Amino acid sequence: MTVAIEMGRTPQGQAATLDLEELLSTRLLVQGNSGSGKSHLLRRLLEQSAPWVQQAVIDPEGDFVTLAEKHGHLVIDAADHTEPQLARIGDRVRRHRVSVVLTLEGVEVEAQLRCAAAFLGGLFDADRDAWNPMMVVVDEAQLFAPAATAGETSDEARRAALGAMTNLMCRGRKRGLAGVIATQRLAKLAKNVAAEASNFMMGRTFLDIDMARAADLLGMERRQAEAFRDLERGHFVALGPALSRRPLPIHIGAVETATRSAGPVLAAPPERVEAEAARALILPVGEPEPERLAPVRRAPRPPAPDILAQLAQYRPPAEAEAVPEPSAEEVAERQRQHLAVLAEILAGEEAVPRPVGVLYQDFLVRLRIKEIGGAPDLPAFRRMLANAQAGIAPEAVEGEAWQAAVARAEALPEDAQGVYLLLARAALGGEPCPSDATIARAYGTHSPSRARRLLAWMEERNAIICRGQRGGARSVALVGLGWETAAGDPNGPPADVAA
Repeated sequence: MTVAIEMGRTPQGQAATLDLEELLSTRLLVQGNSGSGKSHLLRRLLEQSAPWVQQAVIDPEGDFVTLAEKHGHLVIDAADHTEPQLARIGDRVRRHRVSVVLTLEGVEVEAQLRCAAAFLGGLFDADRDAWNPMMVVVDEAQLFAPAATAGETSDEARRAALGAMTNLMCRGRKRGLAGVIATQRLAKLAKNVAAEASNFMMGRTFLDIDMARAADLLGMERRQAEAFRDLERGHFVALGPALSRRPLPIHIGAVETATRSAGPVLAAPPERVEAEAARALILPVGEPEPERLAPVRRAPRPPAPDILAQLAQYRPPAEAEAVPEPSAEEVAERQRQHLAVLAEILAGEEAVPRPVGVLYQDFLVRLRIKEIGGAPDLPAFRRMLANAQAGIAPEAVEGEAWQAAVARAEALPEDAQGVYLLLARAALGGEPCPSDATIARAYGTHSPSRARRLLAWMEERNAIICRGQRGGARSVALVGLGWETAAGDPNGPPADVAA
């Protein structure tokens, strides 16, 4: 079932929803001048999606730390950690799937760039088995991905932050990272970072250059860009596959938490103070001058170590005692136990739609509970999962026919191999072609349209050939194997792909 997040209401009073699963694949860009309600929009998105997906927030002003009170986010103060520590923290955040807020409020601007780059680098460089879906929200993104090189920060810090933001938006999807970036000025945001977003929410803006870029991103005519000046606070125009196929005005709904910083509120000054009393308050007589601190002199650096002497004294560590290789019987028994544990996982009602990384973590935990050794790495687990989802019995896996299908599947990306083997199982057994819903479940999604796009992509790669049959049925032939499924209804209900 698709997870729909209600972001607010349309002018007609209908609920304006966001497809969370689609957002994780296509990313989001939010733009609006100061006071337009960007932070309110991000807070609404974070609160509504917190029960469904892990989150990380890059928070330059400390506005989102209050999420910890309601939703349990871990607040990480960048001022308390070094850059290498933040990189390690980012790695641990991914491995342990904890939602966090990285507050940069207590550090200078250049240090903010370095800290954000280190933390994002830790998220991005995590091991493959930790690539679980994560929403990464970056407020004031123009600070970390500036369009121009001039500024008060060093080139090194700016390049590090821009590289981390580029990795997040351009290469993060395959690693499970879904970038959500917000900016006050589109003209100040690096174009290669903004261009990777497929969903947009544009708020109030006044400068012509920003209105023109917003209109271009939304596919609107330049004369329509004037409408962005008239938007009220909390009102945005949304467009994208996760939001709407046409520009849609949205009034963002209420939030449960509030920012720590209050907005400007009119407050009358105190009653008039007499001139002499004011002078005594502001310019006290006889106040001692502060002592001038003596300049701090740095201690001389210690002499550099003698590298050659250290190398001469180096001795290689003793070789660890070799671990005996398990026997063939032990390997076969472990494989049987691994398949039994995988069958337990897939027997769960909602197991198939879960991402492979989540299934792999569940698999490892169950192996530890049962004290079963020899855990496979993630690629080996993917192959084992693909065979299980395709419904191939363990004794048939070693057959020559099925090994030919496995060899063909390994030429495809890992996330498409399970679908290919599902089609191969149906073709080898002369069964009807699986429906779009069945293929979507094998692909790890609820979207039949994504399943159809995958089949079209596999056909472009000359891996399969889809044939239309009478009555709207479909069959699939596997190129190079000479196998073909029977005709099946593409609109049929989802079958149990793990049966």
